[in-house]
Amino acid sequence: MRKNTGVILWVLIFSFGVLWILADTQVFDALQAGPRSLGSVNGEPISLEEYNSRISGYIDRYSQQTGNSITPEMRAYYEDQAWNELVTSKLVQQKMNELGISVTDQEVVEMITGENPDPFIRQQFQREDGTIDRVALQAAIEAPENSQLWVMIEQQLRQKRRQQKMNNFVQSSMVVSSHEVEQQYLRNNTTADISYIRFPYAEVPDSAVNVTESDLREFYENNQRRYEQKESYRFKYVSFDKTPTSEDTTRTFRELRNIRDEFAQAEDDSLFLFQQQSTTPYSAEFVDKSEIREEFTPVLDLENGEVSEPIQTGGKVNILKKIDETADQVKFVVLSYDIRADPINTIDARAEEADDFSYFAEQEGFETEAENDGLQVKEAFATKDNPFVAGIGQSRQILNYLETSSEGDISQPLELSSQFIVLKVEEITPEGVRPFEEVKQQIQNQVLNEKRKEQIAQRVQGLLDSNSTLESLSSAAGKELVTQAGLRKSSVVIQGAGREPEVIGAVFGLDEGETSGILQGNSAVFVVRVDGKQEANLQNLTTSTRQQIRQQLQQEKGKSFMQVWMEQLRADADIEDNRAQLLRQG
Repeated sequence: MRKNTGVILWVLIFSFGVLWILADTQVFDALQAGPRSLGSVNGEPISLEEYNSRISGYIDRYSQQTGNSITPEMRAYYEDQAWNELVTSKLVQQKMNELGISVTDQEVVEMITGENPDPFIRQQFQREDGTIDRVALQAAIEAPENSQLWVMIEQQLRQKRRQQKMNNFVQSSMVVSSHEVEQQYLRNNTTADISYIRFPYAEVPDSAVNVTESDLREFYENNQRRYEQKESYRFKYVSFDKTPTSEDTTRTFRELRNIRDEFAQAEDDSLFLFQQQSTTPYSAEFVDKSEIREEFTPVLDLENGEVSEPIQTGGKVNILKKIDETADQVKFVVLSYDIRADPINTIDARAEEADDFSYFAEQEGFETEAENDGLQVKEAFATKDNPFVAGIGQSRQILNYLETSSEGDISQPLELSSQFIVLKVEEITPEGVRPFEEVKQQIQNQVLNEKRKEQIAQRVQGLLDSNSTLESLSSAAGKELVTQAGLRKSSVVIQGAGREPEVIGAVFGLDEGETSGILQGNSAVFVVRVDGKQEANLQNLTTSTRQQIRQQLQQEKGKSFMQVWMEQLRADADIEDNRAQLLRQG
């Protein structure tokens, strides 16, 4: 060590020198700052600004349509939607660049001033007779104050035309042939009249089926793809109810009681309900006295113009204003308020309790703090990309948290529609085949069903061997002989038997008068006889029907192709998602 002291000193001096140089270049600040963009698609960044702008647009539209402020759950949904749309947009733009799909300046000019302008331009400058007011259009183009607006319009139109070209490119690869159209017409219009006997698998009791451990193991080994799963999460949680309390109900009664006199004196009841933001819309029509709901019968004892005391119906409190009355009918107006949790005394109080729990659970332990607070700890399970959580319901917030957390993490309060929850991640199971023991009960049920099918098939085959007609089979088996007329070849449902596409396929492979052997369906074994067959005639295929079928098939092809195409683009892309890291820093 002493012999190497000089070397060590020089290394230390050199190291400190490098550190000072790096400090001057602010490289450590950059490292601490983390990612500079929200994410990227094949190296092209997605900025926080465009992400937030898109979310703000969704929130504004939500508020305009509902009149309510955004909920945390809806915001979480919009955040995911904004991200997915931005990723898709980048992928499509990159694909268009790769294919060389572009729009010339002349094409944009044609979309604005051409003989057949874009629908947006037509909407703004169309006369009543359907022609374009060219003078007004030109004046709008030349007005200096519109210059920036026209830049934005041109950008939108250019992008729209480019997208149309992309769609045309995709559609061109999905040509529907005349043969496909004709085959679909035949499927739609070929029918059969059938008679059948159905032998449900459920008739075999569990006690009649012997399932061994080796049966289960063999089924598991041969069907492992059935048990593949995405990353999954097991977690514990406690909840803090934020539904309205009895105090909230009392407050709502008081608010309505305070406006009774104003309601009685109002000359325009429709306007009054609008001003008071009644949750029941205005309606003033005569109603038969015998048809009035029981809770509203106090209106019969009112004088015309008088307003009732508040009446609770479910989650609402109502006051009724009597307008007029005949011997058998009465006319009245209902003003209602929903019973809502007080934003301070109820919701904020529950939020504070949840926040305190989250803090002390980090210090004392999740289970210990729950016991201290007298809270029930529940367990739940969730799967990546599936926002439905059993026992809780749909929650994008919960899934977003789980997908970016580690085992042992305790969340901040998550606000759902009727509760706040704080959760602790117990276990994260990676994507892959689920262990045998975990799916053993599921396999048990599947093997039971398979053995039931075998038993039913063997029994029916034995009956068939000794009964040559469907009628004698029905009598021997003690089963009803069911008939159905006009079963379409394109159908997937047999009347009275449910969804059975494979059985229907087999039916149309039989000749008229022919009886099938055993046909194993989804829920039962069938024996079917074709009593009559009506083959479609291509000579009846009109031009309009041909075009209609072609459009239908093209839409189906297009939808299927676009879904697969986008999934492939995503699978092949290098998508970097920094949302969890960047937004947590914020």
